[in-house]
Amino acid sequence: MPIRIRLQKKGKKRYNVYRIVVANSKAPRDGKIICKLGFYNPFLKKDNIILDIKKTIFWIKQGALPNKKTFILLNKKNINFKKKNINI
Repeated sequence: MPIRIRLQKKGKKRYNVYRIVVANSKAPRDGKIICKLGFYNPFLKKDNIILDIKKTIFWIKQGALPNKKTFILLNKKNINFKKKNINI
């Protein structure tokens, strides 16, 4: 069961906010999740990413891989990882 860190769409029309979640890669975008890691609101200029860093590092060490957009968001929060070596 490959596990991914990805975004789950929430909010309303033309004002989307996203949840950062851990889910099975085979599950649909808004389907069943394993763990909620935080939120991303693209409309806020400052503090638009709220993330539980301890949970995120735990899931990365368990083998969860972020998708492209989530990888960019994690880099903005200074979570850089190369394979299993995580640097904060």
